[in-house]
Amino acid sequence: MGDYGDFEEVVEEGAEPAAGMPVEQTARVRLPRGEEKVGIVVQRLGANKMNVKLADGKLINCRVPGRFKRSMWLRLKDIVLIEPWEFDKEKADVIFKYSSGQIIQLRKKGLLNGLNDGF
Repeated sequence: MGDYGDFEEVVEEGAEPAAGMPVEQTARVRLPRGEEKVGIVVQRLGANKMNVKLADGKLINCRVPGRFKRSMWLRLKDIVLIEPWEFDKEKADVIFKYSSGQIIQLRKKGLLNGLNDGF
């Protein structure tokens, strides 16, 4: 075997990684601004439309805009950020999909208190 040099194991302060377990890091989370709201996908309606349940219990009809259609794949129970239409507040556009690490941060901030994952 060749000599590859000296390497130093880098461990974050205060963290003790278990064997094979990744160290938990804080994730950067996009928070709702202005009229944007956080919701959960409860029903796919076909094409690029779906029903999203908001934290206040309201059900809103949403669509994925064309610029996100190929890059954003949504399934049931995905947590998303929506932006209501200016002229019709009963409809909205899905503008962001949260990852699992970001969902944990949203729960810590209390933004998902009204949502129930079990339907």
